[in-house]
Amino acid sequence: MPSHYLNERTRYLLKVLVDRYIREGQPVGSRTLSRDVHLDLSPATIRNIMADLEEMGLVRSPHTSSGRIPTVKGYRLFVDTLLHVKPLAAEEEALLRTQFTHKSGNQPLLEQASYFLSEVTHLTSVISLPKRVTQALRHVEFLPLSDNRVLVILVINDHEVQNRIIHTQFTYSAAQLEQAANYLNTAFLGKDLQTVRSDLLQELQQAQQSMDTMLRTVVEEMAGKAFEKEEDYNADCLISGQTNLMDVAELSSVEKLRELFVAFNQKYDILQLLDKALQANGVKIFIGEEAGYEVFEECSVITSPYKTMDGTIIGVLGVIGPTRIAYERIIPIVDLTAKLLGSALNPH
Repeated sequence: MPSHYLNERTRYLLKVLVDRYIREGQPVGSRTLSRDVHLDLSPATIRNIMADLEEMGLVRSPHTSSGRIPTVKGYRLFVDTLLHVKPLAAEEEALLRTQFTHKSGNQPLLEQASYFLSEVTHLTSVISLPKRVTQALRHVEFLPLSDNRVLVILVINDHEVQNRIIHTQFTYSAAQLEQAANYLNTAFLGKDLQTVRSDLLQELQQAQQSMDTMLRTVVEEMAGKAFEKEEDYNADCLISGQTNLMDVAELSSVEKLRELFVAFNQKYDILQLLDKALQANGVKIFIGEEAGYEVFEECSVITSPYKTMDGTIIGVLGVIGPTRIAYERIIPIVDLTAKLLGSALNPH
């Protein structure tokens, strides 16, 4: 329903009705609206406008002789054309930013983001774990340390430098380590780090007759530990604050909660829904049946992708709550959290 089909007065009444229903969760009657709108309109006039909105499918009466509540169609028009999202207050933004400082490693950052997002919104948060971005080897260097330790310096994708310390079975000289690094730089320049280990044995078998036995030993151990496969997060997500939905009247029936908690436990529907949001340029909102999954028909899902510094989308985060979610407040929180998470995972 394009908003231009409604005159300004009707649009205003719909906005007031949706705003009040989101705040209070109770059907809004004509007399209540007449007090809220501060217009010189009688309850009878408002009833006629509400009847028109109901005929358009934008509001409905849950019970006979009750007030009206928004439909999914009404919420969609409200979100797309009537909602004025304001930037977060300075204090709220500062609090959000503090959650992404002094965290070492991706997993602690993701877990903190998931927990804090559910705490600050009082909803259920979901974060799809990062899609693995290809990491092409540009250079590797091995520097000997004490106690059979070696400092590994990896240059990846032209600009990223990773340092790690590994423990070796034998003590290697600086010359041996330099020779091993030279071999790996020649054999695997430009290859994905995750394929180095799988291709290494094949490369060594082809070179075994021309390669010194000690060099082979050094290369096998150094490459095996330096390029050790990291955990792949491709098919999982973090979920926090599931019990927050138990306080939402519309979702608090035992059957509805059971369906939601099964979906949270199995994660399949959630992952599919987050996949839908993966290519969005910014915030994407699924209201009720728009999600495409029966279990979320009484829910709204607000999502935003998080990205690498070059703009590549690597995951999606969001919140799940009732359709009468506080859109004006939640949208900027989700949006900023996604931006902060992307920056924290991919620092300059």
